[in-house]
Amino acid sequence: MMEELEFWELVDATREAAEGDPEDQADLLVDRLVQLDPESVLDFSRHFESRYNRAYTWDLWGAAWVLLDGASDDAFDFFRCWLIGQGREVFEGAVHDPDSLADLLADFDEEIDGDGEELGYAPDEAYEQLTGTVAPDLGIAPAPAEPEGTPVDFENERALAERYPKLWDRFRE
Repeated sequence: MMEELEFWELVDATREAAEGDPEDQADLLVDRLVQLDPESVLDFSRHFESRYNRAYTWDLWGAAWVLLDGASDDAFDFFRCWLIGQGREVFEGAVHDPDSLADLLADFDEEIDGDGEELGYAPDEAYEQLTGTVAPDLGIAPAPAEPEGTPVDFENERALAERYPKLWDRFRE
């Protein structure tokens, strides 16, 4: 059984080794996960998926919108994967207070940051490499149909600036 601490240690070690590049981090994560047994890979996947679902909030989507200068459904999905890849402190801070990303992110390169699509596939890829089969259902509750919280009017720049003053000041002005 993989503990939460071990999950975050894998995330941190691969991010540091990849020097923050999410695609390299995903490759390194697969390399690390295939060294584990299949059940541990599924445990990692459960940790990842539960955090991915937890981050499905309007508040975080709005923060992603400000950071990325717009975020479609898919872009927000990939943003949530990237956010997990940033490690526990950034992830928990952002879930608790999305505007705090302005303080939590040392730097943000729009070319590579904010898109962790490959990170989301890493556990499944590792499981397939280990077993030759597709990962089974993880047995955790699916994400809600709609994001949690109060919807954000993404087209209203004034509302975004008021809701995310620190992010707006740092990344949009």
